[in-house]
Amino acid sequence: MTNTTSPPLTVWHDGDCPLCRREIALMRRLDTRGRIDFVDASDGDATCPIDRRDLLARFHAREDGRMLSGAAAFAAMWRAIPVLRPLGLAARNRHVLRVLEAAYVGFLRARPALQRLVRRVERTA
Repeated sequence: MTNTTSPPLTVWHDGDCPLCRREIALMRRLDTRGRIDFVDASDGDATCPIDRRDLLARFHAREDGRMLSGAAAFAAMWRAIPVLRPLGLAARNRHVLRVLEAAYVGFLRARPALQRLVRRVERTA
């Protein structure tokens, strides 16, 4: 029997990251069916299934009881959002997922500089 009281997908994000805040705000708007439980891992009161530093270093989600990280976690989130579902389904292909993961790792390298840029823009806005 499926538990209908809680969303089938949990996503942990870094609420202290300006990029993450913007992206999660968009995902919340797109999650019209309320299928995702968004958890701010930077909140000291948040329940974290793994080490908080690991949750903050990479994007994580739990889908059907399995912890996912990186591009696989994004793909799970996309599958839960109707407009993004085709992309999430495409990522079930290991070749597509490999390309997405490589892009995500590249983003992680650029993330600190992008965070600084967004923070600077937010301060001047």
